[in-house]
Amino acid sequence: MAAPDKRIVLVTGATGGLGTAMCRKLHDDGYIVVANYRSEEKAKKWQEKLHNEGHDIKIYYGDVADYDSCGQMIEKITNDIGHVDVLVNNAGITKDGAFRKMTYENWRAVLSTNLDSVFNCTRHVINPMIDAGFGRIINISSVNGQRGQFGQANYSAAKAGMHGFTKTLAMEVANKGITVNTISPGYIGTDMVMAVKEEIRNQIIAQIPLGRLGGTEEVAYLVSFLASEHANFITGANLSINGGQHVY
Repeated sequence: MAAPDKRIVLVTGATGGLGTAMCRKLHDDGYIVVANYRSEEKAKKWQEKLHNEGHDIKIYYGDVADYDSCGQMIEKITNDIGHVDVLVNNAGITKDGAFRKMTYENWRAVLSTNLDSVFNCTRHVINPMIDAGFGRIINISSVNGQRGQFGQANYSAAKAGMHGFTKTLAMEVANKGITVNTISPGYIGTDMVMAVKEEIRNQIIAQIPLGRLGGTEEVAYLVSFLASEHANFITGANLSINGGQHVY
């Protein structure tokens, strides 16, 4: 079991660019970090790379779009290490396309992975958090859930839905020692974004008042802050980190 002074953090979608930065930062800040994965081969290589850097990250399989799979994953984590104190709902995919051409399969795939996953994972950790009198739920949304984006009706709907979930759950568990918040990143310099053609990337950057992409470590720092005791009075909030691209 975990030492009482060590909080256990579960990060979903952990092996991507943002997830990796979060895991590193949370580990460096003293948390016991558990990474969720779907591809075992990729996850083991990822784990080995981080281990070589000095980051001891534990990995657990779970299909975040499947309620029972999430339950089995969280039960195993609880039995092996202890109950989850901090949940970072970071898993997400895109299947972009103009709505008039969007298939039902692409709609459901994005809603299942990006929004249903938030219910699936949170539902399995919330009661142990209530029993413990402490918990942090941190939902990673997107600037495009705040403002919309051409070709992303599915993605924008899911990301906006995350914050609707955040606001209501925050109200329900505020007196239980649990905070629930959303982070909405803008365009971040992940491998996926850096793989976009330079001219398109430059067009994106031109729309950002700060004149650059965000850093994965900047988002990770915000995640770690919300997980900490210093953020006790922040709940139901949507924290934008987008370089001024969308202000309201």
